Amino acid sequence: MKGDTSSRYAEGSRLLSTDDVRKSKPGSRYYTAFGVDLSPDNMAVAIVYFVQGVLGLARLAVSFYLKDDLHLDPAETAVVSGFSSLPWLIKPLYGFISDSIPLFGYRRRSYLFLSGLLGALSWSLMATVVSSKYSAASSILLGSLSVAFSDVVVDSMVVERARGESQSTSGSLQSLCWGSSAFGGIVSSYFSGSFVDTYGVRFVFGVTAFLPLMTSAVAVLVNEHRIPPGERTFLLSGSGFVESSKQHVRQLWTSVKQPNIFLPTLFIFLWQATPQSDSAMFFFITNKLGFTPEFLGRVKLVTSIASLLGVGLYNYFLKEIPLRKIFLVTTIIGSVLGMTQVLLVTGLNRQFGISDEWFSIGDSLIITVLGQASFMPVLVLAAKLCPPGMEATLFATLMSISNAGSVTGSLVGAGLTRVFGVTRDSFGNLPLLIVVCNLSSLLPLPLLGLLPEESGGTDNGEMKHN
Repeated sequence: MKGDTSSRYAEGSRLLSTDDVRKSKPGSRYYTAFGVDLSPDNMAVAIVYFVQGVLGLARLAVSFYLKDDLHLDPAETAVVSGFSSLPWLIKPLYGFISDSIPLFGYRRRSYLFLSGLLGALSWSLMATVVSSKYSAASSILLGSLSVAFSDVVVDSMVVERARGESQSTSGSLQSLCWGSSAFGGIVSSYFSGSFVDTYGVRFVFGVTAFLPLMTSAVAVLVNEHRIPPGERTFLLSGSGFVESSKQHVRQLWTSVKQPNIFLPTLFIFLWQATPQSDSAMFFFITNKLGFTPEFLGRVKLVTSIASLLGVGLYNYFLKEIPLRKIFLVTTIIGSVLGMTQVLLVTGLNRQFGISDEWFSIGDSLIITVLGQASFMPVLVLAAKLCPPGMEATLFATLMSISNAGSVTGSLVGAGLTRVFGVTRDSFGNLPLLIVVCNLSSLLPLPLLGLLPEESGGTDNGEMKHN
């Protein structure tokens, strides 16, 4: 249920209607989506998010490759997934590099271009030479680094546009971005399973290698002024770089230690750090229930649509609701609904006349909607807390802490999977594992007071005061 920022599971979407896309203002040259002008600059941002979503084409192939080709067990798979997420834990470094070291005169364009090339290289390796769990983990990590770096750069662009806006306005921009990612997930979801079934995982990796090149291509659309050579020389010189580094570190420390930033971030970490049983469930539904890659692709399609429904739910109904209430309600409902996986594992769903396939689709649909709706305010809050001049660095820091919580939850889940004796062929204690993981998601709720009491009409200054 929880938003997974390290792997961008915000993949699904509600298709744009005529109310969503329309002329922005009389005389405007651009159309709007979710209230945001679709200028070339904003389109570049949306396309980068779209690429992050469409890269989900390889996610199912990776899972089957680790399970069937490399013969890893559920705990090992969870560890490899956690290791490949490490680049998301040092996002502040990418933000610092992007903010402080202009490459070829640009802070955004150049890094987007190079990130796309790095992603293409990583998936090309997966399609050709990778043959062990160590080389697979290294290549996946390289691809993760590519997405993480481009994510920092594009997030900083979003923050620059959202700063000073009301929560509802900045929430519209976040909705466009995550909606684009979700639409990319829809495009890739069904084919992710059918391609694995028909052509195999290597073919999927090869196709995926072309997708990051879209990020490189749209980098030229970014509206960014080239830094003059004199200023560039100063920034890259010894004294200029050192001074810039000190200034960023001071600004970052001054910002992070403020209670209105530190306390909400602590809650988000704890919220994300509760254990997960995803790897064990993947082995159960494929080895025990016999779900095929094509069917799992259909489930991904449903969850992709559900994810954008969650974006729409937040954008149209929840932007004015206090953060504490959103987290409280969605976490409790999500924990209760997560228990329904016990019915699937024990086969009780069949006694109620519901097939395993339909039960899985319905369960994934509801939980994904709730998860995305509860994660959207995290992004809006993080964006509005960033001071001018260090958007990439601070936003990346906040998201890295959230990602660290997610990786922690994955590793704790791997440990519990090992403790309960759940393997690729033994699922006797899987119901207990599911119950423990879902109940643990309630543990952070007593700390809801760490979140600010602010509603959608609060402006930026009021939020920082709270």
